[in-house]
Amino acid sequence: MAAEVIAAAGGPVTVYDHMPTMGRKLLMAGRGGLNLTHSEPLDRLTGRYGPAASRLGPMIGAFPPAALRDWCESLGQPTFVGTSGRVFPVGFKASPLLRAWLHRLNRLGVSFVVRHRWLGWDDAGRLIFQGPDRRLDYVKADATVLALGGASWPRLGSDGLWVPILTGHGIPVTPLRPANCGFVVPWSDVFRRRFAGQPLKPVTLSFRGATLHGEAMVTARGLEGGALYALSAALREAIAVDGGATLTLDLRPGLSAGELGRRLQAPRGSQSLSTALRKAGGLAPVAIGLIREVAGADIGSARVGADALAALIKALPLALTATGPIERAISTAGGLALDGLDECLMLRGKPGVFAAGEMLDWEAPTGGYLLQGTFSTAVAAARGVLAWLESGSR
Repeated sequence: MAAEVIAAAGGPVTVYDHMPTMGRKLLMAGRGGLNLTHSEPLDRLTGRYGPAASRLGPMIGAFPPAALRDWCESLGQPTFVGTSGRVFPVGFKASPLLRAWLHRLNRLGVSFVVRHRWLGWDDAGRLIFQGPDRRLDYVKADATVLALGGASWPRLGSDGLWVPILTGHGIPVTPLRPANCGFVVPWSDVFRRRFAGQPLKPVTLSFRGATLHGEAMVTARGLEGGALYALSAALREAIAVDGGATLTLDLRPGLSAGELGRRLQAPRGSQSLSTALRKAGGLAPVAIGLIREVAGADIGSARVGADALAALIKALPLALTATGPIERAISTAGGLALDGLDECLMLRGKPGVFAAGEMLDWEAPTGGYLLQGTFSTAVAAARGVLAWLESGSR
């Protein structure tokens, strides 16, 4: 996106990528329908960026969701607003958009060099790239935009190997951490074998006053899913401080505890507890298995009354012991410290070097906010480059 803005203003641009082809992470995002942005009011949208909202807010205001949708439509990919307020291309795919985009960039004269990994700068300030034959190329640029991503899904290109390069030059970088990620739960072997890969839905997840409704997925390592991702920042920080966090699950969000208790009071006769929970409580086998996993063998005891059982179903405590691996996270937190960048996203310690996208120290939930933040910061960095070149500061 930065290349397009600069090239459209007449600047000669070369894009270096260490992967064999362009836009691999964008194509991965397209597997979920390519949620480009969100339609909610701008003030509410910018609030989704948490502590970074004050810095990202003006950039998003300068290239807001409406501008992103217009840009998408200019590439022949009209968008629509889904029932959740999320914005998608009508075709629900990234590949047609990427093809049209690369064609436009070619028309603008943008050059592409693939299979070249950036290794930093030499003593003369030239960019160092290592090509596929391990030969080093040295490039002198009037301005540079770093758009190196975070550290999630490294096989798509964002491997975080830029961190030691920048810290080695004294540039402040906040450690990269998983965001919108799954969490580790030490399941028993029995539960893992039987229920890994099964969804919990509908479910309401709560942590420290924040509540999300949606679904979660049981995995061999623990739990992941959209509702959990929105709580991941708070859960991650709690685990870092306390060594663990307790997530509360409502397994029957559409039913009050009182009504659930009344249904469970009916005589079971020869029915097992699992059958009663399934028929009277309306619970799926995975939810019943989870109750047994948390509450233990005593849950089937006659000493556990219907009201206590209903209370457990409505507020099941689940102990999370760690975040899932950063390689499987949807995105990453941490990155280039925003205090180390000026208002045009130029590195204070590296005049003429700008940065954009997920490598900056901000995070946001899924729902279109990640791509919106990436596009808006790219436009801001590109405009910063143009202002830098125009000023003659170089």
